[in-house]
Amino acid sequence: MKKFYTLIIVCLIALNLQAQAIYKTIESYKLGGERELKIQLPRNYDAEAKRTYPLVIVLDGDYLFEPVAGNIDYQAYWEDIPDCIVVGVKQDSTREYDFNYAEDTYLPVDEGAHFYEFIGAELIPYVEDNYNVSDYRVIIGHDLSANFINYYLFKDQPMYRAYISLSPDLAPEMTDRLYDRLSIIEQETFYYMATADADIKVLRNSIKECDAKLKTIDNEKLSYKFDNFEEASHYSLVGRGIPKALNAIFALYRPINAKEYKEKILTFEGSPYDYLIKKYEDIARFYGFEKQYIENDIRAIASASKKRDDLESLENLAKLVKKEFPKSMLGAYYMGMFHEQEGNLKKALLRYKSGLLLEPSQYIDKEIMLEKMYEVQDMMKD
Repeated sequence: MKKFYTLIIVCLIALNLQAQAIYKTIESYKLGGERELKIQLPRNYDAEAKRTYPLVIVLDGDYLFEPVAGNIDYQAYWEDIPDCIVVGVKQDSTREYDFNYAEDTYLPVDEGAHFYEFIGAELIPYVEDNYNVSDYRVIIGHDLSANFINYYLFKDQPMYRAYISLSPDLAPEMTDRLYDRLSIIEQETFYYMATADADIKVLRNSIKECDAKLKTIDNEKLSYKFDNFEEASHYSLVGRGIPKALNAIFALYRPINAKEYKEKILTFEGSPYDYLIKKYEDIARFYGFEKQYIENDIRAIASASKKRDDLESLENLAKLVKKEFPKSMLGAYYMGMFHEQEGNLKKALLRYKSGLLLEPSQYIDKEIMLEKMYEVQDMMKD
């Protein structure tokens, strides 16, 4: 029993280590000193690989980094969102100065202007030089930092594609500025904002006014989402807003679900195979990195191909799977499925047999391959 509990503790420690932050200190010319960072890399991160990852910048990293990094690690594990590189900026002793803006222009000034430049001119290049990040960047803030992230929208070429603003302490004129900028922004941009019924009253009122105005924007390049959480405070809304924002940002990336299957794949003008290719091409275009084909999506396309009696789509899918997973049973399984659907049971049996010596996948193992072999053999007897 003692050995059992020791094993459990070791496993928990190992899981914790996978999600532990890397602490770095960088020298900043803009800030005139050092700044501490918290960095979380994806599980199984390989610095030598060509794969790149979205970059998530977290302001107020002292307390906001952990909930963001934890949500990303958890959702990426289940393939609901991509693996990301998360960088939190510690501001516990400098927060008041970092977010300083002028009383007349309401734009960053003095230490606030220096911090603004630090993020764009020093932090981003540092991360790009040291880690495999893609061009798709997300920035997250809460309260004062949620207001501050808006200033990056006003650049001619905004450096972020997604903004998560949790109970922002909006500067004067910020609502009008956001409306004007988001109305004409030409880069595909995601903007999320949240408040709660027990949020700080003065913040809640200005946030609701801002939401009412942003909802009237007619710009196909903008994806705007808003949440007004019930039974949540200024602080607890953070835990509810982060996963909802991440899910919305990476909606295109998510595995095919029942709704997408029914409403989009089965009604798609092209073949189910064409839908799959387009989906993954759109992911690469939108997020700046290629997503590896996942078994959930392969199963959905195979099912749709069978339902629509589209043998060409099923054959193309089987060829794609064999190419993408040469050592897996998947290629043999889906090629066997194709031959079975076209009525060539002899070829189907040979394909299923060939898969027995290959590696099992998430859903396909030796037992399933044997079941398919027995089914085909029974059909051949009839």
